[in-house]
Amino acid sequence: MTEVLAVAVITVLAVIAPGADFAMVVRNSYLHGRRTGLLGALGVAAGVLVHVTYTMLGVGLLIASSAFLFTVIKLAGAAYLVYIGVRTFRTRGEVTVDLENRTGLTPFAALRTGFLTNVLNPKTTLFVVSTFAQVVSPGTPLPQQAGYGLFMSLAHLLWFGVVAVFFSHDRMRGLMLRGQKVLNKVIGSVLAGLGVSLAFAPSH
Repeated sequence: MTEVLAVAVITVLAVIAPGADFAMVVRNSYLHGRRTGLLGALGVAAGVLVHVTYTMLGVGLLIASSAFLFTVIKLAGAAYLVYIGVRTFRTRGEVTVDLENRTGLTPFAALRTGFLTNVLNPKTTLFVVSTFAQVVSPGTPLPQQAGYGLFMSLAHLLWFGVVAVFFSHDRMRGLMLRGQKVLNKVIGSVLAGLGVSLAFAPSH
């Protein structure tokens, strides 16, 4: 599996799997409409870039300073992908969303909510670190690493933009919830399989 393919597959599956970002965008789209949901999605994408920046710096330092420690992080990242895969497979698809507080959100507040939800989410930290630990090698150019990070951010923006559109529309909302239950099984299986295969793959 090439680096680019690995990043693409892991990112798309991890983004689609439900979590804090998903619940936040669902809630804001449901209560406040499409624009608020889309601004939340933009905030999430901006938050991903924060995780990518410090991960690129940290993984680069690990590669330069300790091959052993980098290998440990790589194996831990693979184990995390397996864990997330199993958890996603077993979930029933329900998303817990607080629909009680209907206080209006300004555009800036909607953007800030998406950004903070992502930046403060340790699961996003683990996802980004795990992905970079699997695919980045001493020979991976810095611009290519930056491209991986931009792809992760764009994938979040596109997916949560779709979520905002669906959950701001009654009929589409039901359709997406039904489809999510099937997606969870597929996503969980593939993520777990990727984690196992990456753990046993030869080092770069």
